[in-house]
Amino acid sequence: MAHYQLRLAYDGTDYFGFQRQGKTRTVQSVFESVLRELGWQEETILFAGRTDTGVHASGQVVVFELDWKHGDEVLIKALNAKLPRDVAVDKISRVDADFHPRYDASTRTYIYTIYQKPERDPILDRFAWRVWPELDLERLNQAAMILMGRHDFSAFGRAMKPGASTTREVISSRWSKTDQLQYLIEGNAFLYHMVRRTVFVQVQFARYKLSEEELRNGVMNAQPMSPGLAPSRGLNLASVSYPEDKQRTVENVEILDNIA
Repeated sequence: MAHYQLRLAYDGTDYFGFQRQGKTRTVQSVFESVLRELGWQEETILFAGRTDTGVHASGQVVVFELDWKHGDEVLIKALNAKLPRDVAVDKISRVDADFHPRYDASTRTYIYTIYQKPERDPILDRFAWRVWPELDLERLNQAAMILMGRHDFSAFGRAMKPGASTTREVISSRWSKTDQLQYLIEGNAFLYHMVRRTVFVQVQFARYKLSEEELRNGVMNAQPMSPGLAPSRGLNLASVSYPEDKQRTVENVEILDNIA
């Protein structure tokens, strides 16, 4: 019996999020169904992070125990042959029995994509938020820098459990532009809706609908700001990193290199 760690990618458009929720179609329920066809007998897989309805991932990390008599590459091929077209495994490794993809994670990186066109593009719209008129990249990065550091981010999201801490540390926060705008944010953890809220607030700032004082008060003093969330379709869980003593790092290097 071995403990496997997989990197999972999925298009979240047609799923009610990652985590299993009764009889609704989620990524976890679909993945576990395929695992059972391969002889898996556990009750649940472990995973690095919940993603909401419509959110995508290229670097979700899942862990499970399986009695598999063939090689690791054969397991990848067997899973991908049975998974639907919008879910795929692209990396596999073995982990210790006490490894937990969520609680052992040191950082998570999300990427949010915006395309700027006067009219909706049906192709781009599946994975990005359409914004028009164009946003000022310099002003977006001015806002991104304000978000850096360790703060009470309760103005940007809520804890998953009542009374839990809303303090989080943002390690990296930056915008880049090629054909599209991409926002990269890396943190030790994130509140519920925090990344989408962060993107929305920065867009409001770039549109001069939110002042620097209001933004700083939201970050530094947890002062409420006008409500709003960026759409889920633009968000991608890109990578999850682990401490060196765990010797586990699962990243989507291609995506990170594209926006460096």
